[in-house]
Parts: sequence; C-alpha cells; structure tokens
Amino acid sequence: MRWLVAIFFVLFVAACATTEQGKRPSGPLPPSTRPTYNLTGYSPAFKDGYIDGCETAKKTSYGLKDERRFSTDSQYRMGWNDGFSVCRGKR
Repeated sequence: MRWLVAIFFVLFVAACATTEQGKRPSGPLPPSTRPTYNLTGYSPAFKDGYIDGCETAKKTSYGLKDERRFSTDSQYRMGWNDGFSVCRGKR
C-alpha cells in the first residue's frame, strides 16, 4: 500500500512540472525551421520581415522583430509591418 501511495505522489508531482519547450532561441532561426509563406516575387528582406511580423502577430514561438534590421532595412520594415497587419486580422 505504501508503494502505491509513493507512486501516486511521484506521478502527481511530475504532472505539475513545467518545461520550457515554447521558448524560442534568440536571433534568427535557421531557414529549415521557419514557417513558410508563398511570397514569390518579393525580396528576401521583405520575406524575412513578413514572416517575422506575421509570427509576432500570431504570438507564436517564431515571432521576432529584428530591431537592427527594422531600423536600417526598409524592405524588412515594410515586410514586417505588412505581415503583422495581415496576420493580426486573422486571429
């Protein structure tokens, strides 16, 4: 009977444990892990910005705003703003 109580207690405590699976590593993600969108015909900077903005609006773990690029790269900034605006409305 004591073993049964001990096993139940261990399972109960284990169920309350938290993990950090949802944490996103800092910096840009490798291309193989990024979400994909059909942005044929747009510049690579615009595509990066759009994906980052859209994922930020959807509040996924891929959401990111590269502040350096946002302030210096007009294509990235335009893509980020467009992605954020479009995906914010889809929630």
